Amino acid sequence: MTFLLAGGGGLLSFNTGFAIWILVSLIAFLFVMIKYAVPPIMTALQERERNIKESLESAEQAIAKAEKISKDNEKALRDAEIKAQQIRKEAVEEAELIRSERISKAKEEAAQLIEQARASIEQEKDQALVELREEVAKLAVKSASIIIDAELDNAKNNKLVDNFLSDLNKN
Repeated sequence: MTFLLAGGGGLLSFNTGFAIWILVSLIAFLFVMIKYAVPPIMTALQERERNIKESLESAEQAIAKAEKISKDNEKALRDAEIKAQQIRKEAVEEAELIRSERISKAKEEAAQLIEQARASIEQEKDQALVELREEVAKLAVKSASIIIDAELDNAKNNKLVDNFLSDLNKN
């Protein structure tokens, strides 16, 4: 420690002339800094601060715009979903209407076909009955002629044929 306190320029030795020069240099440096360096630095800092504020304001405006657009998009999406549901509902209703119309039309056509088939069957039945009666009449006449030839009693034979024919008409 004695080495440090010795007058040979140790660390803790103080030189007044040197200190004054350091003080004058420091004051000159501060004067030059305050006069020439600080104003441009302050201007640059203020410009930077202004740019940051403008950027923040722009960002806030952009966020507000984005939120508005997002809300508009959500509303448009909800509206589109509602419209799509309406379209689906209308399509289902229309399909049901078409289906019921086709079913009723098919029923009408089936009823017409059944009625035509009944009429046709009735016509064929009547024709078959006419043909059957004609055939029976022919058979009756043939039977009568055979009986007449065998018995030669006209009154009896006519009575038999008339009874036979009347029985046929009843059935």
